[in-house]
Amino acid sequence: MDSFSLALNAVTSAMPAIEYKLGEKMKDHTTFKVGGPVSVMFFPRNAAELERLHAMMREFGIRTLVVGNGSNMLVGDKPLDMAVIKTAGLNTASRISGNQIMAGAGVSLTQLSEFACKNNLSGLEFAYGIPGSVGGAVSMNAGAYGNEMKDIVCSTAVYSPGEGFSTVTGDQHCFSYRSSRFSGTGDIVLSSTVRLEKGSGESIREKMDGFNTRRRESQPLDIPSAGSTFKRPEEGFAAAFIEQSGLKGFAVGDAQVSDKHAGFIVNRGGATFEDIERLIDHVRDTVYKRFGVELEPEVKIVT
Repeated sequence: MDSFSLALNAVTSAMPAIEYKLGEKMKDHTTFKVGGPVSVMFFPRNAAELERLHAMMREFGIRTLVVGNGSNMLVGDKPLDMAVIKTAGLNTASRISGNQIMAGAGVSLTQLSEFACKNNLSGLEFAYGIPGSVGGAVSMNAGAYGNEMKDIVCSTAVYSPGEGFSTVTGDQHCFSYRSSRFSGTGDIVLSSTVRLEKGSGESIREKMDGFNTRRRESQPLDIPSAGSTFKRPEEGFAAAFIEQSGLKGFAVGDAQVSDKHAGFIVNRGGATFEDIERLIDHVRDTVYKRFGVELEPEVKIVT
């Protein structure tokens, strides 16, 4: 019996109620709608189950990937020999003090924004409509319209493989542009606490709707994508460099530089991993040759 079969048997024996699917396609779990089948996908209901699953996969030497809403990922089309742990079950948000909310890693940013609004708490309006979840948003310090997660996150519960649970507070997050202490590490965000300001539900709702309208008017939200494809370079804005390079609307197969917002690469319906990867490379090469600016992908590539 191979190590994967042994690991799966061990998990189902230890946690007979755990939900899992074999051969689940990642394209059904990413906003790009691209990605091949994985060996197994687990759906833990809480942080304890997630920790136990991850530890058991590690014990058997199984490559493991923890995902939220898959909104910032480009996954290969070929079968992936790995176990994926989805955080969708860690989806509760609760008010823990007058102006603080604790949210599980699987809570969507839109859900969290709505919860804050209902509790008359301001500071999350910018996140309304961002298609990510709390875990990924904290890990990459997601932001929009001049606001970032670093402005509101005060503490984060973390699981570090081999070390266990810990709580990160304040400056320990090491937030910077689209990065944090969790970026590129094996640390797993389980939940975060955000500190907000008291406000009027009506004015908060008005601000949320305003941001959402701006998104819909300027971004290709009706077509699959992974959001902004490239990080903002020090010299200016990625979308401007791409558009000035004449690449707006340029396509490779069914992958296209959005003709609505050049900072987005979209899937017109049948884009493959190779289509998108080749288009990303072409955009980077073209911008570098014309402006000497190196665009760094914001999307996480998994193969």
